[in-house]
Amino acid sequence: MPITVVPIAGADLGAVVQGADIEHLNDDDFAAISDALFRHQVLVFKGQQGLSARAQYLLTKAFDPDADNYGHGKTIDVKRSILHPDLKTVPHQPQVQIIGHGHIDEFEGLRDFTLRHPHHRTFHRTVVPAEDDLAFTRFYRWHIDSALYGLDTPVVTTLLAVRVPGGRRQTVRYDDGSGDELDVPLGTTAFVSGYKMYELLSEEDKALARETRVEYAPHPYVWMSGARSRPDGLGLETEGLELTETDLPTVDTSKIKVLPMCWKNPVTGVLALQVHPSAVRALVGPDGTRDAELGRVRETVHRLQRPGIAPARVYAHDWEEGDLVLFHNRGVLHTVVGAFGDGEVRLFRQCNLAASKGVVGPDDKVYS
Repeated sequence: MPITVVPIAGADLGAVVQGADIEHLNDDDFAAISDALFRHQVLVFKGQQGLSARAQYLLTKAFDPDADNYGHGKTIDVKRSILHPDLKTVPHQPQVQIIGHGHIDEFEGLRDFTLRHPHHRTFHRTVVPAEDDLAFTRFYRWHIDSALYGLDTPVVTTLLAVRVPGGRRQTVRYDDGSGDELDVPLGTTAFVSGYKMYELLSEEDKALARETRVEYAPHPYVWMSGARSRPDGLGLETEGLELTETDLPTVDTSKIKVLPMCWKNPVTGVLALQVHPSAVRALVGPDGTRDAELGRVRETVHRLQRPGIAPARVYAHDWEEGDLVLFHNRGVLHTVVGAFGDGEVRLFRQCNLAASKGVVGPDDKVYS
């Protein structure tokens, strides 16, 4: 059966792929999938309930054959890292992680464990009132899957829905004074296009984005552990709650990432505005001038990115059990969404691999 690619109607990104045997993927089918991914950024494969963890890993690795380790590596200072509570590792395929919510009796060789879906009240400065918590929710944290320290950003991420709670929907509130809201399925993963985000900029801001580099904090997920998010999930409030460098694990300055704001698509050559807003520490201009005034830096990044997460720009995937979603991690931002009630269980497998090469900037140079 030949592979078909059907764009998702009404969305800036995304397509449904039919006819692919992911468990036994051949070179021709992978070539078609690869081309589709870099054109549509998010691909959905339905009916993948039986997909093995190894096949998921091999699909992920096919986009970067020299990559082999989990995208965040071995987390240093796991007790303080904001990533630590949100995942477990598949014992027989350690590049693949288990994420979700609720108690799991047995899965992938692990028994009797509990997963926690990130809830905005643990991370945002303001929260949805408790009485509205099941009807209304927030975008948790818009991000790129990347360590942003030492390791290079994974090319792709794969997500497999094993168990999905269903039946109800929630309303995302931006709570930023705009009045923006978005109706979403319970437990959705929301995606936005970095290419559309760049396209929406004024010509002046496009030039700014092309010429500016972003300096990320060392050990960013420990650095930000005390800080709190804006209500739209797009970056942090500036309250002086980040850890100082003396409070971080040992910092190797050679591992600090300074990456362009815009990353070039390897197939289309189009630029994406690709910034992890919560991990930004400074901006570097074309003449090398470094702006480390955190409040001003965050306001600049938020101003550039905010139009790209407007309700009309968001693709909120309506998960069904067996959905495999493959997304271009160097061309989209994404976030978990939602608040679960008692007994609502969500179980997913996730895989991304620290890349073997850096990202390509507007000047066609590789930044690592």
